[in-house]
Amino acid sequence: MKKILSSAFILVALFACANTSEPASTNDAQAANKTLSNNAQIEKQDGEAVAYFASGCFWCVEEVFESIIGVREVISGYAGGTEANPTYEQVGAGRTSHAESVMIFYDPTKVSFETLVQAYYASHDPTTPNRQGPDAGKQYRSIAFYSNDAEKEIITKAIETLSKSGIWDSPIVTEVKKIDKFWPAEDYHQDYVKHHPENSYVRNVSLPRYEKFRENFDSKYLKK
Repeated sequence: MKKILSSAFILVALFACANTSEPASTNDAQAANKTLSNNAQIEKQDGEAVAYFASGCFWCVEEVFESIIGVREVISGYAGGTEANPTYEQVGAGRTSHAESVMIFYDPTKVSFETLVQAYYASHDPTTPNRQGPDAGKQYRSIAFYSNDAEKEIITKAIETLSKSGIWDSPIVTEVKKIDKFWPAEDYHQDYVKHHPENSYVRNVSLPRYEKFRENFDSKYLKK
């Protein structure tokens, strides 16, 4: 039994989001760079809206939302906590109150906030406190952020509807929280799945999670 538990622990460690704490090389970092130092890259364009979610490893979450029609850009980062200028090393080790999160720039004439909330719940298990798949810790907790009362109402109604649906055996533990400050993650985390398809976590966790989402979500909202 001890050998089985030990093997299971090793597998979780190997396939954990925090297991890869820095790019393999300078070239990898440059390849994945979205030039976040360019403020235009992380600011709303005319007519755009912004949404924020946390649901486990941001590599996975970024890939999910970038596949939705009407979404221009998704930035991986940190939110939900109080510490300024958090780093991946700090957040990944659970040394802050932040969660790995994403910031989504989208065109509300092409996709609604309500649809983004539906995609959010279709792409993760919101019933596991401080855990998503192999990733455990408060940094991987489920948080649906809102910027105004209308967004808050959409989130709370979605939770009520899903809770009554019986989809999950356990209660939804998603935090519903007003966005305060979003801190973009280090450049090498941006578009991580696309730039690192050979990574063990990406192959065994991120891509299966992404494919499962695409299979279960309404295809009319998904990019080809």
